[in-house]
Amino acid sequence: MTASTVHFRVGNGDMALIELEDGRTILVDVNARQPGADIPDVIAQLRKRLKRDASGRLYLDAFLLTHPDQDHCRGLREHFHLGPPETWFKTSDKIVIREMWSSPIVFRRASRDHKLCEDADAWACEARRRVKRFRALGIGSDGERIRIMGEDVDGKTDDLGPILVKIDEEFSSICSATSQFKARLIAPMPASDNEEDEILSKNNSSVILGLAIQADGYADASRYLFGGDAEVGIWEQVWDRNKERKHVLEYDVLVAPHHCSWRSLSWDSWSDYGEDAEVSEAARSALGQARSGAEVIASSKKVKDDHDDPPCIRAKREYEDIVEPQKGTFTCIADRPGSDPYEIEVTHAGHKPKRPTVSATVAASTGIGATPLPHG
Repeated sequence: MTASTVHFRVGNGDMALIELEDGRTILVDVNARQPGADIPDVIAQLRKRLKRDASGRLYLDAFLLTHPDQDHCRGLREHFHLGPPETWFKTSDKIVIREMWSSPIVFRRASRDHKLCEDADAWACEARRRVKRFRALGIGSDGERIRIMGEDVDGKTDDLGPILVKIDEEFSSICSATSQFKARLIAPMPASDNEEDEILSKNNSSVILGLAIQADGYADASRYLFGGDAEVGIWEQVWDRNKERKHVLEYDVLVAPHHCSWRSLSWDSWSDYGEDAEVSEAARSALGQARSGAEVIASSKKVKDDHDDPPCIRAKREYEDIVEPQKGTFTCIADRPGSDPYEIEVTHAGHKPKRPTVSATVAASTGIGATPLPHG
């Protein structure tokens, strides 16, 4: 099959499905709002893309939760199976998560700053259950697995070597089997002093993951950068750590952090300072390592020229300036017609947006189909 990424229309939230050439699937966050006139049923769209196992269960090979804000985990309890695989039952037909990718330090910072929503708390409980099972029995079967993204404080993850990914480490397997990607953990970074801890307490700390997707035998066909809601202080630290090895931050596709928020690029409030707000050059550099033809995707509402943040018109302009020298593009998912997710194909030639399918109803009402659509 052709490798692809699928970016769902979830408003100011994140939800992306990575489909690898070998058929493996990785979901990054979920924001399953109640479907309505302008809100697509993203879970129905997701389920159509998943396979069933020998027991008839829909499954994801891996699910990365970048951080526990509600707009990144909404719908987890309702639509995904939590608990031992043998407790799944057909009447609920929930999606099985074969391997969780979870960061204890992100949850620690979130719980310190604000109370977890019920979905985030459910994720944390399931993560603890799987870690406890690993400590007792070792690496388990699909549906019991977990990969820990980053070291926890006070040596709490020191005994988790086989399932622990430390900062700057790379991995390329799911459920103990090598797959057609290579991922590098860029953040979260453990706090090293009081100043850093203060910065982290003021900013959303998220898993930041660089992902190289293999296609047609090319190991580095397309590079993606996912950053959850990481804000300016985090990106400044990321740049300080990687400015002498910029290749770590290079991307063909960047999912703009925090739904195209100005807060990922500046310490100044957009609503307070407007055009006088100053860009953090370090944060912009961290987010500015675009390769030729790169695309920045805003998983957000429509970006308007107003004081809203997120999404922020000034942030959009910065990302457009970043990709312009590379002949790249900026895409806001909410600006696209219809309710289908935005799909990108990955081949040996790189990434390419998949043309949207026009329904018969839309075609009849608009006249589309009477003449061939131009190639874009």
